[in-house]
Amino acid sequence: MKKSLLSVALGFAALSAFNAQANLDQHVKSVEQQVIEWRRDFHQNPELGNRETRTAGIVAKHLKSLGMQVQTDIAYTGVVGILKGAKPGPTVMLRADMDALPVTEKTDVPFKSTKTTTYRGVDVGIMHACGHDTHVAMLMGAAQVLANMKDELHGNIMFVFQPAEEGAPLGEEGGAELMLKEGIFTKYKPDVAFGLHITSSLHTGKIGYRSGPFMASADRFEITVHGRQAHGSAPWTGVDPIAAAAQIVTGVNHIVSRQVNITKEPAIVSFGKIAGGVRNNIIPEEVEMVGTIRNFDMDNRAQIFENIKTTATHIAKSSGATADVHIHEGYPVTVNNPELTAQMLPSLEKAAGKQNVQEMGKITGAEDFSFYALEIPSVFVFLGGTPANQDLKTVASNHSPYFYADESSFKVGTKALSQLAVDYLNSQK
Repeated sequence: MKKSLLSVALGFAALSAFNAQANLDQHVKSVEQQVIEWRRDFHQNPELGNRETRTAGIVAKHLKSLGMQVQTDIAYTGVVGILKGAKPGPTVMLRADMDALPVTEKTDVPFKSTKTTTYRGVDVGIMHACGHDTHVAMLMGAAQVLANMKDELHGNIMFVFQPAEEGAPLGEEGGAELMLKEGIFTKYKPDVAFGLHITSSLHTGKIGYRSGPFMASADRFEITVHGRQAHGSAPWTGVDPIAAAAQIVTGVNHIVSRQVNITKEPAIVSFGKIAGGVRNNIIPEEVEMVGTIRNFDMDNRAQIFENIKTTATHIAKSSGATADVHIHEGYPVTVNNPELTAQMLPSLEKAAGKQNVQEMGKITGAEDFSFYALEIPSVFVFLGGTPANQDLKTVASNHSPYFYADESSFKVGTKALSQLAVDYLNSQK
């Protein structure tokens, strides 16, 4: 008798899970066209970081229409919506970034952006060249899916629509770091966070993941070499900052190859700008150098910072010059919590199909989702957006004026966000 009752209970549980999954699938299907329409609208009306006023207004109105508690104007234009499930449980955070880039669009889609602005003194277009328009639309779709399922939820869902992932305007703070500084985790503190980014490096419908360090930290360094101006025909009468700067480039490039244990994690130091002098026969007073640091280990990061300062100042001194070194810390390493990644992998496989979920290599690009992952266990994944008939080696990349996101991928992204939230909450009951 007991065995029979147990069999009935197990059968009922299996049927209940099957019905819940069918329910989620149906809700995702019903919102698919709306997600596409939202995305086209956002794409045609892009806004730069900390200026996403129109986008945030549409998001807030939608979340309020779903009966959520909504807070706006966080970190300039950020929006947070709280969906309370019918049953007690933990809180899951789902995040989308809203900002566009100062890029003049060159695609031929009917909803292309024609918006323009003046950015750092240059007239340029505004384009969702990194797919953040798709992130907003997919998370709005997931919000609708999950609001329709709130009676089945064992816990709450925190929807975060974040400004300025690409960086704040000069002189301003922004992005995930500012949202945390303004207290979103103090007020709502989720238990886990999930994020998704569309990419041209995977075909439509594919999902890429990685456990542990996934995306690099991104930091900027500035080195100013001070010499003593002189006539180019008599360099011994001055101190040549250009010669010192050339040696500093060589020395700094040796840091990764000779001073950092790159068997632990890879690292990159690159110079992006060197400027000094005005004409051929004048040794200038100073040279300015700017570059980027990328790595996947926070201890290595600190070592690289220190080694750049030591190398630049000592080489300059050996030439009779001086060097001022400033390192501007940017985004930390994006680390996917290993235990949470393993736990949620079946959810990704349900969303895209097991054959469409693949482990990716490390990515030297950076993401400010990393700030959330420093606070709570998190998982960040990539969604393929390149049509299957296009070559991944030649397709326009994210940040290109030709970047294109296949609309048929949005249903997978919407389902992945919804599936991660539902499965995590159900696993905790």
